[in-house]
Amino acid sequence: MALLIFVVSQFARSQNVVKHAPEGFDIEKSGIPHGTIDTVEYESETVGTKRRAIIYTPPGFSTSKKYPVLYLLHGIGGDETEWPDNGQPQVILDNLYAKDKLEPMIVVMPNGRAMKDDRATGDIFAPEKVQAFANFEEDLFHDLIPFIEKSYPVYKDRGHRALAGLSMGGGQSLNFGLGNLDTFAWIGGFSSAPNTKEPEQLLSDPQKAKDKLKLLWISCGDEDDLMRISKRTHEYLEDHDVPHIFYVEPGGHDFEVWKNDLYMFSQLLFKPVDRLQVL
Repeated sequence: MALLIFVVSQFARSQNVVKHAPEGFDIEKSGIPHGTIDTVEYESETVGTKRRAIIYTPPGFSTSKKYPVLYLLHGIGGDETEWPDNGQPQVILDNLYAKDKLEPMIVVMPNGRAMKDDRATGDIFAPEKVQAFANFEEDLFHDLIPFIEKSYPVYKDRGHRALAGLSMGGGQSLNFGLGNLDTFAWIGGFSSAPNTKEPEQLLSDPQKAKDKLKLLWISCGDEDDLMRISKRTHEYLEDHDVPHIFYVEPGGHDFEVWKNDLYMFSQLLFKPVDRLQVL
């Protein structure tokens, strides 16, 4: 059972607050419709090479419809395969679709290490590899998003774009998302790493965040040594009255936590969300 610290209000639509994913949420089920996982390549002018991303399209995907997009980022030791291999988003989301709990969306899982040799090999903490995670901001905005919006039937406005990630990818999501509120309205940081900017840098204009954000989600396991990163961000947001969800759950810095985060976060996307602040 997750830790319920304080709840300001319920979700819109009078939904009950679910505090943790149920048993079996990440187990593949037969007899339900399944989405599709594909690997794509896009030309990155930022890096000067072709780069790979993994795309999940939902059950019943049709090119005659338009979809919102969730860009889902990995951690410092991973690449575009980390989420599908370890987090089973395709299974989690399929199961949620079968229960009619999600808005249909496309999920893009890119490689957040924007450099020519972008594999998670050697010293993953080498300065040039760490810098490549910061450089991914340009690749994301100038190469990947335009590729997705040209290649898939997606909406092209901020209200239909979400950005979230785990650990290093959580820091990227907060840095890039909060720094570009004209591009993303839905932002999530799962166990965000020390690459996360100081709160005053993340949100130098809290009023703009209040006006533009549809959802800001910050979560972390209660046994995670990086809790201080999420907590300081939450405290700054709370001090400046910026609506957000701060979700503290049992666990450490691992996929048991991040799978649960995806289960919780994904159900809020692209729907009316009331100002539920702290879980």
